[in-house]
Parts: sequence; C-alpha cells; structure tokens
Amino acid sequence: MKDRLERKLKKDVIELERELVIELPRQIKLAVALGDLKENADYHAALERQTFVRARIGQMRKRLTDLSLVNWNDIPRDCIGLGSRVVLYEDATESEITYDLVLPDDGDVHEGRISVASPIGKGLMGHHEGDEVVIRIPAGTKEYEILSFQTIYDLDGDQTAGD
Repeated sequence: MKDRLERKLKKDVIELERELVIELPRQIKLAVALGDLKENADYHAALERQTFVRARIGQMRKRLTDLSLVNWNDIPRDCIGLGSRVVLYEDATESEITYDLVLPDDGDVHEGRISVASPIGKGLMGHHEGDEVVIRIPAGTKEYEILSFQTIYDLDGDQTAGD
C-alpha cells in the first residue's frame, strides 16, 4: 500500500510540475499576447490555475513526507488498523457498509474511505470480526457489528484498497 501510494503521489506531483513549468507559462504568454489584461479571462484563469497547482504540489509533497513517517511494520495483522477494509452492519439503517481505513488526507466518505483520525476510524481500530461497536460522532452515536475485515497485508495485491 505504501509503495502504491508513494508512486501515485510522485506521479501526480510530476504531472502538476509539468503543468506549472511548461503548460501554464505557455497559456499565460498566449493570453498576454491577446492584449488588455484587465478583462482577459484566459489570463486570469491561467493565473488562478497556477496558484492552485502550486498549492496542490505543496500538499502532495507534505503527504509524501507524512507517508514516509508511518511505520508500516507497526500496523497490526490480526485486527482492524490503517489500510483495513471493514464490512459493517449498521443497526440504524439495517444495511451493510464497507469502509477502507486510510490516512487523514485520503478520507472521502462518499468513496468509502474513512480516515483513521475520524471518530468512526478511531472507533473501529483494534477491533475484530464479530465485535459490536458503539461510536460517538458529533451527531450522536453509531452502532455497528463488524461482519468481516481484511488488513493491509490481506489487501496488498488489491489495487482498489486505500487508493
């Protein structure tokens, strides 16, 4: 998982750096050639994109640094931890939910990725199949039964987990 995340982040940084150094200056130069910069939407859009790309590169470099600080050998093999895929039964909705437990910057509940720093992520850590957990969230509590889970070691060959 670590190698896969590092490769993806490095690839994304390289693509954004290319855009920042080659494509955006070209777009700005073309927009400047069109004349009046006050009302030149292409010029202003390129400058805004340039600011966004610089910020995004900084965020990705920070994520790479954070990723290098994780001691992957400390992740448990016999209970839920970072990188685990967890299948839960939610009592309130009487439905199954699957979550991947990911690093904080990778969380996206709509994609089924829950940060290990979130209340649900923290509440699931260290548990096992069959455990019933009650997790306090800002809106109240959630009650789950853990139907099954796979650790990062089980999912290592699965390209969808944690991506």
